[in-house]
Amino acid sequence: MTTGQLAAESPEYRKVRDQLLEAEIALRDQRERVADLRRKLPADTVSEDYVFSEGPQDLAAGDAPISEVRLSELVDSDHPLLLVHFMFGGTQENPCPMCSMWADGYDGVVRHLETRANFAVVVAGDLGVFREWARARGWRNLRILSSEGTSFKRDLGTETESGQPIPAVSVFTRGSDGTPQHFYTGSAFMAPGQFRGMDLLSPVWNFFDLLPEGRGDFMPSNG
Repeated sequence: MTTGQLAAESPEYRKVRDQLLEAEIALRDQRERVADLRRKLPADTVSEDYVFSEGPQDLAAGDAPISEVRLSELVDSDHPLLLVHFMFGGTQENPCPMCSMWADGYDGVVRHLETRANFAVVVAGDLGVFREWARARGWRNLRILSSEGTSFKRDLGTETESGQPIPAVSVFTRGSDGTPQHFYTGSAFMAPGQFRGMDLLSPVWNFFDLLPEGRGDFMPSNG
């Protein structure tokens, strides 16, 4: 029996559903081809060893002391760094609602991610203000960094010349000499007029796409 097939379904429904299954299989195969191509990126881009600020690992422990951590300290030989660029800082005075929704999910799965990679969220704004926001959201597990006062986001193209942050994700590895290396950065904005580049990092959109009306015009809020 085909999964989801009901005795009462019409022949037209089954025809379209079978066409959809073929498309779903093709989409899966294309995602795997994209992932394979990404894995072939040359490991030859040395990164500046940027300095970030961070507070205590335990968000509930308050915000002091604030310490500095270098990019090279965030990666090790068998754990690359997954770094999510959160839209806060620069011209973004309040935490981005969509980034917050995504981070709600990251907080739940980070313990699984950390079996294969180090993981952190980086903002360009005031660290104390953002940590307070993290507590208000109920996050408990995320490592939070601030690149405020550095050119980190501008250099990676995740901040515009005017200071507007861009949602993105970066991957860094560690070279044999201990230097950090940039492996990959992908943004929600793929090209002029081309969006949805990070949809796969949030289950919300993918669940909505299963509904008869699709994702519609849903936008998360900070309420």
